[in-house]
Amino acid sequence: MSEQQAGYRVPLERVSCEETIKKSVFISYIQHVATIAEARAFIAEIREQHPKARHHCWAYIAGSPDDSQVLGFSDDGEPSGTAGKPILAQLQGSGLGELCAVVVRYSGGIKLGTGGLVRAYGGGIASALLQLQTQFKPYTCQVKIECGYELVSAVERLLHSHQGRVLSRDYAQAATLRIELPARDTDAVIQALTDISRGQAMIERLNT
Repeated sequence: MSEQQAGYRVPLERVSCEETIKKSVFISYIQHVATIAEARAFIAEIREQHPKARHHCWAYIAGSPDDSQVLGFSDDGEPSGTAGKPILAQLQGSGLGELCAVVVRYSGGIKLGTGGLVRAYGGGIASALLQLQTQFKPYTCQVKIECGYELVSAVERLLHSHQGRVLSRDYAQAATLRIELPARDTDAVIQALTDISRGQAMIERLNT
């Protein structure tokens, strides 16, 4: 299985770069964001840092790079299509997920034209992407397990060996665990859980 099939890469830390074009200053930021709420919070933070800037244009992919439901962009007052879309195009071209880009513009009073704006906004993010360090994030699957208390320790050891984690626990007549693990390991873990419990554990795959 290739890395692209197993998951995607995400930013490790925030990067920024600055460029002056015809007296306009463009400051480009890229930040890791896992959700749309985190992306909006980052955009708001940059706005607060640069309250006197004329434009704060942005785009984000707040999840997997192939999930069209987590995309967003804004020209923030620039001519339509000259800022947000070029920024998003650079993010999509990178193949990365879970990232938000904001480009702050302090206008210098000289018009750049639509082509100049597209090059400035897209080029700033292209430069920032060159600085960006990333890490691999595997696609994950969530599974619910209902089993006897005596099996909980064995389940946790199995998860640890497959880089999984327990998301929640509910202890009633039986132990109910909601777990997350790399999607590529899901079938193997489910089979191992079935073997450990001798078929007595109730196992439900919550997503794919």
